[in-house]
Amino acid sequence: MIKATRMLNARQVGRAWHLIDADGQILGRLASQVATILRGKHKPTFTPHVDTGDCVVVVNAAKIRLTGDKLNQKTYYRHSGYRGGLKATLARHLMEKEPEEIIRKAVVGMLPKTPLGHAMIKKLHVYAGPTHRHQAQGPAARPLRWTAKAS
Repeated sequence: MIKATRMLNARQVGRAWHLIDADGQILGRLASQVATILRGKHKPTFTPHVDTGDCVVVVNAAKIRLTGDKLNQKTYYRHSGYRGGLKATLARHLMEKEPEEIIRKAVVGMLPKTPLGHAMIKKLHVYAGPTHRHQAQGPAARPLRWTAKAS
């Protein structure tokens, strides 16, 4: 008897809420774990063509770490669509203005660039400080697999 792999559909997916503290964490390692949770790959019921991921709340985004000299060297680009409309922003300036965007951009880069990936990123909520507005959902604090070394 052949056992078929069980594939979920959108109605069978259950969503949980995870709370992740970014205080002192390294950006890339944090983003890869958040992308795994948003995608649903941490669940045994992962189905590639269905959004099986959970919702993630990241707090203390302003206290994220970048290794090496990336704070001064990493550049984020955006284009207006017009000629000469390329704008560049250093990570240091983006960290001062919108620290939430650094984490959001890192996670978006690790998700699929499809309508399914766009639906996944909507479940990410990033806050610069320790407070957030999702207490009613009861997010459970999630320990990270990799933690930053004390320096």
